[in-house]
Amino acid sequence: MRTTDTRIQTASRAPALEDRPLPNRIGLIILATDHTTEVDFQRMVASNRIGVYVTRIPYANPVTPENLMKMQPSLSAGAALILPGETLDVVMYSCTSASVVIGDAQIKAAVQAAKPGVSVVTPTAAAVWGLKALGAKRISVLTPYTAETSAPMATYFAELGFEIDRFTCLGLTDDREMARIPHHEIAAFAQEAMAPESDALFISCTAVRAAEVVPRIEKALGKPVVSSNLATAWACLRMCGDTAERPELGILMTKPYAEG
Repeated sequence: MRTTDTRIQTASRAPALEDRPLPNRIGLIILATDHTTEVDFQRMVASNRIGVYVTRIPYANPVTPENLMKMQPSLSAGAALILPGETLDVVMYSCTSASVVIGDAQIKAAVQAAKPGVSVVTPTAAAVWGLKALGAKRISVLTPYTAETSAPMATYFAELGFEIDRFTCLGLTDDREMARIPHHEIAAFAQEAMAPESDALFISCTAVRAAEVVPRIEKALGKPVVSSNLATAWACLRMCGDTAERPELGILMTKPYAEG
């Protein structure tokens, strides 16, 4: 090992510290296989005021209700790993189909067991808030899942009072393949999935890169479009006090936020 004669000295005082490096903190709990959520949140949410901090939890394909349910025991431990011992403004669990299977309330309880009092967002709850903010009562739904995995989601929206005019699924079972659906295919399937009488289209799945093409789809349909990642990004921004209208990201990003 090379030695040096350089004298290293300690500064005469300790540096003054700010309360936080950034004013707001959003924690993401994402699947080990997720290719899309981090990219979308860095593009739509992260800024010099809002930090996005990510943890990953175990997940194994195929996408079935049974495999989705297996993530529930990992939620508290995953939340605890996001800036341990420090508070967060919001924690978002990034799996739409699992949010239906596990349940919004159960996810909230699991996250708050590790981060007491934190606001919790799921893609399903955010989609509902977003659709209501848009005034949508009749909806069409597009998912990448099988019919078996899609069925609980149809029940979820129906039980919350939405009229489902058309529900289309693509039959995929691997979330990594869902992330590889190209933009032009998402746009094409979205146009096929939209019933003329619907007020809005919901595109499910945080793995699907739909948020990037929402404005294109809205232009083609002449109706609002909500995707899982667009809805969660919108909800997290509004919960952090960011009320800026950003129409270039979609109609939803021009709307105020209110739960319930």
